[in-house]
Amino acid sequence: QVTLVESGGGLAQAGGSLRLSCGASGVIFSDYVMGWFRQAPGKERESVAAISATGGRTSITDSLKGRFTISRVNAKNTMYLEMNSLKPEDTAVYYCAAVFAPYGLYTAVNEYDYWGQGTQVTVSS
Repeated sequence: QVTLVESGGGLAQAGGSLRLSCGASGVIFSDYVMGWFRQAPGKERESVAAISATGGRTSITDSLKGRFTISRVNAKNTMYLEMNSLKPEDTAVYYCAAVFAPYGLYTAVNEYDYWGQGTQVTVSS
């Protein structure tokens, strides 16, 4: 059974930083494309970033480029999201997700099969 667990969320001030982690179990982690998504109250879930199975390719939503960085350590079955220069509009529940894909890169919500429970990120002004 695939289990994804996010951690690292919390309260930050505008301009601050947070680092989210996503630990995976029940999978051969290096066979999975991983992604970060977020959902703000009253809004649809949106893609934040994605990383290929090997970590060699990444994708960051255009509006977040330069502030957010995605990475993974396959030996630790863990993916990360480094968030800098946080803004109040970054406030959302952040989810990690996985899809079996040794090759390729996916960014759409409906392309992912497994989801974590989410971690709240709140940015105060």
